[in-house]
Amino acid sequence: MLNQIKYLSTRGGESSLSYEDVLLSGLARDGGLFMPEEWPRFSLSDLNDMKGLSYAELACKIMSPFMSPCLTEDEVLKMSEDTYSNFNNDDVASLHKFEDNLHILELFHGPTLAFKDYAMQFLSRAFNKALQNKNKRGVILGATSGDTGSAALEAFKGKENIDIFILFPHGRVSEVQQKQMTWINEKGAYALSVKTDFDGCQEIVKDCFEDLTFKDQYSLSAINSINWVRLLPQIVYYFYSGLKVGAPDQEIAFSVPTGNFGNILAGWMAKKIGLPVSKLICGSNQNDILTRFFNNGIMERKNVVPSFSPSMDIQVSSNFERLLFEICDRDPLRVKEQMDTFKKTGSFQISQNEMSKVSNLFSAYMVSNDETLDIIKKAYTNYNYILDPHSAVGYGAAQKALNDKIINHDMPLVSLACAHPAKFPDIISKANNILPELPPHLKFMMSSEEKFQIIDPSVLDVQHFIKSNVRLI
Repeated sequence: MLNQIKYLSTRGGESSLSYEDVLLSGLARDGGLFMPEEWPRFSLSDLNDMKGLSYAELACKIMSPFMSPCLTEDEVLKMSEDTYSNFNNDDVASLHKFEDNLHILELFHGPTLAFKDYAMQFLSRAFNKALQNKNKRGVILGATSGDTGSAALEAFKGKENIDIFILFPHGRVSEVQQKQMTWINEKGAYALSVKTDFDGCQEIVKDCFEDLTFKDQYSLSAINSINWVRLLPQIVYYFYSGLKVGAPDQEIAFSVPTGNFGNILAGWMAKKIGLPVSKLICGSNQNDILTRFFNNGIMERKNVVPSFSPSMDIQVSSNFERLLFEICDRDPLRVKEQMDTFKKTGSFQISQNEMSKVSNLFSAYMVSNDETLDIIKKAYTNYNYILDPHSAVGYGAAQKALNDKIINHDMPLVSLACAHPAKFPDIISKANNILPELPPHLKFMMSSEEKFQIIDPSVLDVQHFIKSNVRLI
């Protein structure tokens, strides 16, 4: 195992940064994303030893190499235990068996009932500790297609040394998702409804980070999965579930509903550091830029079409740049060229040789709105189980992979369920003629007054709002 991991930018402008540097920076100054210069690797013996660990102990084991020497193992363990003690399930990430080798991994047992809690709750503690160590304040700016914003505001609200501003697309998140962001009424926590789609919100965030004067003046940092440390806790539930269903003695496949590419990238990272992952199935809704890419090697942006799975209504998957970096043999000039071309023209293409580096691991399927409803209905009829529409996309992609014999039926297959169905009652009702019961804290939240600002999709307007509302740096 490596003594200390340093980090570099996918576009070549920065290198030899520490864990704490990349945590507080979020996005590299050259517009790239941070990646480790070297990867740790867990041995077969390590994997077998992990089988008896609690979720928090496993999180410590996996994340500590990436955080050393800024944090000791004892510090990472304490933060992990504190993070996952407030989840409402003893397993933290529980498995529900559908068929002999097909399992649903429930990732909605955190405070906001979405998989984002697994990383965001840890991230808030990591930020707090890093800022305290440096005796600094920080300003967090993020964009959300639904669940990231609510998880971030819930995790960071009330922090004396942190102000947080979350942009969400006006009228394009579910009622529950919006309420989870806008019922919060605490100093330093702001939800901004921007008159654009998620990609527009994300572009504003990136532009603010690329304005280095503004970034430095307000100590700007990111909580979107463009922040490397947001991805680390997401690796943990791949190991946790994989070890429960047969690893390391068997290879495992995962099906992941995918929008911004962070969640499935964490699965790729899990394989990179030792988990025997045979296949990663990328499930897309009708905004299927990733499915099209994995089928033909062309990344081509189209207009975002609202769907029944709004958190995946994305055409610019920011985290894909990290995988592209590996596909391009870590050539930052090649990555920069591809990303500049994509920004200017809305598309780029990789070579067949580059495509061959990921084609054996990744498969991708599009699941339509009508298919999503049918999947929700059949899961309830056949298994008495309610899938939210995003989880239905992942499960639908898993079924298509099995039907195409992409995956052997004897191989354990884990399909990620990323949100509680109560967050999308209208779609569940449309599919099943039932309303999933709201947990008690959601019932209280839904009756609370909303606090948010509607704003034009302008970088200057967003920067002005931050300047006018931030507490003293």
